[in-house]
Amino acid sequence: MASNQRERQLAREKYERQQARRASSAKRRGQRQKLVAAIVVVVLVAGSLAVVFISQRDNSDPAAVAAASQAPAASAPAFNCTPPIPARPDDQSWASAPAASPLSSSPAKITLVTNCGDIVISTLPTEAPLTVASEIFLVEQGFYDAVSCHRLSTAGIFVLQCGDPKGDGTGGPGYEVPDENLPATGTANYPAGSVAMANAGPNTNGSQFFLVYEDTTLPPGYTIWGTITAGLDIVRQVAAGGVVGGGSDGPPLKSITIETATAQAG
Repeated sequence: MASNQRERQLAREKYERQQARRASSAKRRGQRQKLVAAIVVVVLVAGSLAVVFISQRDNSDPAAVAAASQAPAASAPAFNCTPPIPARPDDQSWASAPAASPLSSSPAKITLVTNCGDIVISTLPTEAPLTVASEIFLVEQGFYDAVSCHRLSTAGIFVLQCGDPKGDGTGGPGYEVPDENLPATGTANYPAGSVAMANAGPNTNGSQFFLVYEDTTLPPGYTIWGTITAGLDIVRQVAAGGVVGGGSDGPPLKSITIETATAQAG
């Protein structure tokens, strides 16, 4: 009898210990669940506040937000090109070089009004009198009006080539002018801002010329006849746009066309 009572007592104590442990475990689980729930609530509230803040910021002044995301760096010049105008017909040609215009006898300014802005060239009549006379003549005849700049080079040679009404590098005015004012052989012998004639060999200068936008080293076979005094930043921005197809030489990706060219005493 005593033995049975002792066994029952031990069983009861074991049962009570098990219940106590279960109760303690349940209490701890409940505390953890409450803590997790509290953390979730905090995260959700914080996320909601972030969404509201961003939304209010965007809606408060959408124009300012758009300007901040799209505006160029403060140091970058504004650069806006309009669509290029249609090319003019290639219907102007002369059998021989023209007589010198009065404007070609002293320094003059040639302004190329392009769809990307104005580029101003100061001529060098003392150094290249025949070339300057030809360029002034072509400007006065409207030869450069509605003519694209068809070639851009961005590796080793940094030039934008213009002046071909055909647009493929083969056009010209029908006559040729001899070489003048050729620089010496050397590094950067065509410095940034130089304007020189493109050619098909010695003494074959026609209407095509190139604008040098960074110091460039070339064989000394290209007549330098002018200097860019305004708009060099435009040429550089066109160059920064790269070449069609991603190469380093070819039509510029940012199309630039001479809409009109004018000359005046400078």
